[in-house]
Amino acid sequence: MTIPRSWRDSKKIRRCRPRPATDAPAQIPDSKVGQLDTLLHQCGVLGLIDAELADRPGPDGLSVRTVLVGLLLSLHYHASATLADACRVLLDELTPTAQGWLGVDEGDPRDSYFRIAFSRRVYRAFDRLTTALDPHRCDRRRRLTIEEAAEHTAAWEDKDAEHVRRRSLLQEISDRLVLVAVHLGHKRGLLKGWKGDIGADTTAIPAWHHPPSTRRELASVDVTAGWHYSAGATEGIFGHSATLLVAASRRHPASHPRGGQRVSWHPQLALGFVLDTPGKRIGPNAIHALKALAQLGLPTGILAADRAYTDQTTAHFAQPARRLGYQLVLDYKTEHRGVQGTHLGAILIDGALACPATPTALAHATTGLSDKAVREMDDQLVRAIATREPYFLKLKQGADSQGTIRLQCPAAGPSPSVTCPRFQQVHRTPAGQPKAVDLTNLRATAAHSAAKPTASIDPAERLRPLPQNELPRICQKPTITVHPGNLGQRDKFRQDFRYLTPAWHDAYKSIRANNEGLNGRAKGNRINFADPKKRLAHGRVAQTILVALMVCTLNLQILHDWNLTTETETFEAQAHSTPSAGPTPPPLDNTGIPPPL
Repeated sequence: MTIPRSWRDSKKIRRCRPRPATDAPAQIPDSKVGQLDTLLHQCGVLGLIDAELADRPGPDGLSVRTVLVGLLLSLHYHASATLADACRVLLDELTPTAQGWLGVDEGDPRDSYFRIAFSRRVYRAFDRLTTALDPHRCDRRRRLTIEEAAEHTAAWEDKDAEHVRRRSLLQEISDRLVLVAVHLGHKRGLLKGWKGDIGADTTAIPAWHHPPSTRRELASVDVTAGWHYSAGATEGIFGHSATLLVAASRRHPASHPRGGQRVSWHPQLALGFVLDTPGKRIGPNAIHALKALAQLGLPTGILAADRAYTDQTTAHFAQPARRLGYQLVLDYKTEHRGVQGTHLGAILIDGALACPATPTALAHATTGLSDKAVREMDDQLVRAIATREPYFLKLKQGADSQGTIRLQCPAAGPSPSVTCPRFQQVHRTPAGQPKAVDLTNLRATAAHSAAKPTASIDPAERLRPLPQNELPRICQKPTITVHPGNLGQRDKFRQDFRYLTPAWHDAYKSIRANNEGLNGRAKGNRINFADPKKRLAHGRVAQTILVALMVCTLNLQILHDWNLTTETETFEAQAHSTPSAGPTPPPLDNTGIPPPL
């Protein structure tokens, strides 16, 4: 194909580029300013902030509300959470009416002195907020020594009452900023079909500052930052770690009429966010986000997490997650696959208790397997996973409020899945009368004892059965009770789906894909919290607030895009009422969405 000459002429190409109609800044509609202002009032963070700043000495200065609205507008229109961009938005892109709502001083925006004075007011207002919430304020204009930084870092780890209160208040503000869009989507019924499936993941939040220098014995300006290592990565990222929850969805099983398709259709919102030092409180941070989400009254379903959460102690992740009503779907490291322990004679195989007479080859089918072998399962592994399925204990009674369950021997009950000579000897099971089987009836054929696998026991035991008191507990009585923590340290491996079975793949792979999709969107070209140039403020308090505002904006964009793609009512519903200039937000409409001002 011949290339047109105009494509090869750089001068013509430059003349053909679209140009803006004017160099004047864009004008933000008052409805968007009012909507975001109402959103802040609705989530309640302004009340918490005002109460914290009420007793501080000195003049009030510029309202924190003005700064937060300016940051939300800057994120929405410019994908930036820097205070400099917020100043430009407040001075150049708002109408006089909106500036009056937010308390922006009247002045000539072309006057450089006025702009500098206003920007200083914005910076002081944000600094007043971060100072009030910081457990131990430090000088962020220079790099501290290692000893000085350790004193400030300890304030984020100790149990001092005032430090704990400030950390809790900061996290509550972050939770409310993130969950306000979730609450609005729930009120509008956008999460009506959601089954409560959640994916938990930890992602890196890079820092703008240099890491600590051992040669010069200087700490980083961001004293609570550290090195975040992703799974399989050899090089770390200096900064913080963010725990993110996503509203995920599993797939229908292959036997379902909609096999392979998503179980529920809903916007994949970020349901929780916690910023912390890398490697610190991975499990407790996820549990905190789940508890904050529970206040909305949403359903609980599957909780899928990667190996970083599987390796947490039981009291930090698995046990409280089960108490909240979630079913765990986990993955394992290479050294944790296969036989993981025992409980009352039953073998813990890849997170599920199985018959002690499970064939050794099947019990160790996944022992020592590499991650590649698990992700790309061959036919031999698939057959082994399917063959050992009947040997797992059957669920007889679901979990109660404490997470206690009852399991039954696979050879017991009216529908046993295996034939066990030991079970027949101990419990004196009478042999059934021979009866004809219709071989054309697949269900009757599969239910016959001859079609079921036989548990492997020592041939000597068949001739001389062991005394009942020498048998494993699961063989003496066909039902056992599993309380939280009964398996000790191995209880963290227990999960509710058989590892590597089709049901596990339908849940784990799709939910993990939803996690990666949210991370990709959060680090995309619209909202990119992986770019530290988008959030230049110093300190963990400032980074927590700015990233929470980014996640809030991300959720609003997800809701807006969902409404457009599903042809529902747009998120920015038009209202004909006159906006109010006071700090009190307008009432909600009958759908739970605040009307734009």
